[in-house]
Amino acid sequence: MKIPKILLLGTLALFCVIGGTAVYKKISSKSKERSISKETSLSALKIDAPASGAKEAAVRTNPPPPTQHELSRQNLLTQQPQDKGAAVGVQKYPPLSATAGDFPNIDRIIQLFSTGSAKLPIVETITYQSSVPWLKGRPAWIADYAVYYGTSRHFIARSLNGKPDYFSQKVADGSRFNVFKKEKRVQFWLLVDVSRCKMGFYYLDQDTNERVLLKTYQVGLGRLDSQKPSGTLTPLGRYSLGSRVAIYKPGVEGFHQDQKIEMIRVFGTRWLPFEEELERVSAPAKGYGIQGAPWVPEPKKGQLLENRDVLGKYDSDGCIRLSSEDIEELFSIVITKPTYIEIVRDFHEARLPGIEVATPTR
Repeated sequence: MKIPKILLLGTLALFCVIGGTAVYKKISSKSKERSISKETSLSALKIDAPASGAKEAAVRTNPPPPTQHELSRQNLLTQQPQDKGAAVGVQKYPPLSATAGDFPNIDRIIQLFSTGSAKLPIVETITYQSSVPWLKGRPAWIADYAVYYGTSRHFIARSLNGKPDYFSQKVADGSRFNVFKKEKRVQFWLLVDVSRCKMGFYYLDQDTNERVLLKTYQVGLGRLDSQKPSGTLTPLGRYSLGSRVAIYKPGVEGFHQDQKIEMIRVFGTRWLPFEEELERVSAPAKGYGIQGAPWVPEPKKGQLLENRDVLGKYDSDGCIRLSSEDIEELFSIVITKPTYIEIVRDFHEARLPGIEVATPTR
């Protein structure tokens, strides 16, 4: 074989060796990448999926499932509030000073009606006289005292009778009862906590800027509705209460939703309407109010009985329901003074005026 031919064959053989080596390295590299990718995927699966023993341990240490009431409250608290109609330039107040946790449970109402030494500083005890310097020409009656002192006859009747009797007004010279002090500028504030079905009743002494919690009520609220800002049919925001109040007794009829009905079956014994939207409201005031629990026919005898099952529940068309004794008590106090209501999902979100005090000063 000639030398040039030998050189040509040697060169071809060398190129074949080099090419084969390159192909082998490429295949080997791809195989290694697939192997790494597979190991990574398996590793990820092992991290995401706990071992059966760990899963069982997690089940054993988890708390029991929440009740339906707890779930409803959690749902209400996790919804985002909607600020519709926030007033421009409205004063912002500090948050409530109540401790974190549940709504404070207070009942100081008796201190409004009691003629003893424990009465609150916004009321005073007077002695009835038929002849008074501020009325000429005739004897003064309870209604006259009510007008003069800016206090309802229902309020005077309860103080006079020493019990929740809002209608008996039998007096004689020397009878004693409480009225609101004429020189005091007083407002009443209601704070509704939608998540807890609670309502706080406060008075605000505008002269001292002191806010005092008088009583905590259990209330019934609007049906649950996730499309509403409050999570219920009850609106959020601050409203004033109106003067077109009503008292209902069995047999009193009227029109509701274009139907003639016995009013106590819908509104209970009292009605306090919302009047004006003031701040951060989610719905107009018209149609909403505070009312008694509805009365329903007793199954066997057919007599009307108060349906207290609605209290502490989300069952109304949006109005706020109280028991008959609570709404009658509240009605007697607020109907002669400016009264406002603030409705929030949680009472810690409220912004009420004044400085809250545990014990009012004199």
